[in-house]
Amino acid sequence: MPGGKTNSSPVGTSFISHNVGLYNVGSYQVSSVPFLSSSITAQADGDIIAVEFPKVTKFIVIRNLRPASQTSAPLRFGFSENGINRANYITLFNDESFTADYKVSKMYIRADLAAAATASVYAGLTGIPASQLTHNWTGSKGVG
Repeated sequence: MPGGKTNSSPVGTSFISHNVGLYNVGSYQVSSVPFLSSSITAQADGDIIAVEFPKVTKFIVIRNLRPASQTSAPLRFGFSENGINRANYITLFNDESFTADYKVSKMYIRADLAAAATASVYAGLTGIPASQLTHNWTGSKGVG
């Protein structure tokens, strides 16, 4: 470059490294990696099932697989064990589903009544390691 300096080497220059992360917009703009788990059976005894995602989610979909024509078998889900045992959960009735753009690394499922319920969970995973999401949602103050 006439009258100027050309630097063809990264030595002595600064580069900004853009990595995946919770606050990196690009981590959520790219296509997600599919996560599928079907036929998750929540027994009538109230046991809680934890669904752990290997990466932070971009979105989640949960569906109660019990057909609407069959006996009622509601399903609870939330984002903490305490939440689904208290009042911070969502109930899905037969053949209902829920979709949300939530960044989570874990969710919890249990049967709502004395009937076993079956669920499917679909999620889109980002490239963000689950360990970066360090929230400790306890099921209090509306987070569950």
